[in-house]
Amino acid sequence: MQFTLYSAAFCEPCAQTRVVLKEAQRLIPRATLVELDVAAHGEEAEANFIRNTPTVIIAKEDGTEVYRAHGVPTLDQVLVAAAKAL
Repeated sequence: MQFTLYSAAFCEPCAQTRVVLKEAQRLIPRATLVELDVAAHGEEAEANFIRNTPTVIIAKEDGTEVYRAHGVPTLDQVLVAAAKAL
């Protein structure tokens, strides 16, 4: 499964989200974490309909999206979504 964080420089909620996702990744070692700055990855962000930061997308191994959060998700929300991705 993959956690994708769309972030922006100087975004404090993005930093908070990064902490949540790193903890989830620690608890689920097979999960990968990818962070994409929307300024550097604008085309990809637009293709994924990213309108604000932070946005988190959790996807299954095959790329199927199972969860999307705008703003800072809780660790519990991420873990429940991760269980759906397994």
